[in-house]
Amino acid sequence: MPRIAREMSALEVRRLTRPGFHAVGGVPGLLLQVKETGGRSWVLRIRVGGQRRAFGLGSFPEVSLAHARDQAREMRGQVRRGIDPAAERKKARERLVAERLSRMTFEEAVTRYHKNKAIEFRSAKHQRDWIASLERYAIPVIGQLSVSDIQLPHILKVLEPIWTSKTETATRVRQRIETVLSWATVSGYRLGENPARWKGNLDAVLPKPNKVRKVRNLPALPWKRANEFMQDLRTREGMGARALEFLILTASRSGEVRGARWDEIDLDVKIWTIPGERMKAGRPHRIPLSDDAVKILEALPRMRERVFPAPRGGVMSDMTITAVIRRMHEANIKAGGDGYTDPNQGHNTVTAHGFRSAFKDWARSCTAFADEVSELALAHVASDATRAAYARDELIEQREALMADWARFLAQPIEKGREAL
Repeated sequence: MPRIAREMSALEVRRLTRPGFHAVGGVPGLLLQVKETGGRSWVLRIRVGGQRRAFGLGSFPEVSLAHARDQAREMRGQVRRGIDPAAERKKARERLVAERLSRMTFEEAVTRYHKNKAIEFRSAKHQRDWIASLERYAIPVIGQLSVSDIQLPHILKVLEPIWTSKTETATRVRQRIETVLSWATVSGYRLGENPARWKGNLDAVLPKPNKVRKVRNLPALPWKRANEFMQDLRTREGMGARALEFLILTASRSGEVRGARWDEIDLDVKIWTIPGERMKAGRPHRIPLSDDAVKILEALPRMRERVFPAPRGGVMSDMTITAVIRRMHEANIKAGGDGYTDPNQGHNTVTAHGFRSAFKDWARSCTAFADEVSELALAHVASDATRAAYARDELIEQREALMADWARFLAQPIEKGREAL
């Protein structure tokens, strides 16, 4: 049993400045440690399980003499009850950590998840769009709720206002909320079922997206007029016109063509390989190039890394290609033609993306190729057939023949196309 020192007053303790340990009395083993630097802190020396231990009780004067004595008495009482103060402190810290973690808000979880997964997004635009949708629709409603408290009614409060009016957006928001809450569960911030899960959960209270979604395809030129458009396009000058011509010949998306780089193209084997980070599906896509597509590339200058660069370098704007179509449409009408419109879309002017639909319709109507061949040409990989086709070397030989036939059709005289109308 340590000797009980004389009980010092608070003023006496404050005057202790000599380096070393000073017994302050009041509680056996309570000491004030004064360091050479002048810093002072409380220490309790006590035997625990037969071993002499020292416990820090905080710095002085932040922890007052009275508070230090109270802590020391409590710890000595724990020892008498057979409790290890160190183990008890560890449990207290764990409880505090658990309590803090349980208070993580949904907004904080979104930020953490987005930062941790940044490298997995297929593009900077996708990364921005992903978090922007939650910032617009979810965070204003549930952003300040703890992830551990979010339940089905909260998810419905986010989704119901947009489920029927903005179904596609609402579907993405639901998927992203589910992903964030799954991350929170795995990370230890919440327990239980995911309230944003669709199957066996939200599907019982919300109508199926395909029952309410109003599918509206982008305006496309009827495939029977595609060669007419191509003949007109080939009379146009400029990088935008060549990019559009290449886009049509390869049945590619605008962003894929505008972002094309020379190091993606192998003219010796006539293959354009688009890396996965530039593809919508997130996986590399190989496109066999027809002779007409190769001729376009061979005629282009190679002063920059982009195949179809903007005037000042970098990626060409989507509006550059759109402007080519609009000028052609207006000129065709002035010349007494019908313009380039989609009769199924209120005769709206066609879009670059619409030529993918024209290609698909042509492939189904005018060729004997299996459907998965044109699906692979369009980089559609959702069906079982196309997944199986990938296992068969992406059907490159069949697709090479398909793209050659497409190029020949586009090069036909206008009258040939009109005969099919």
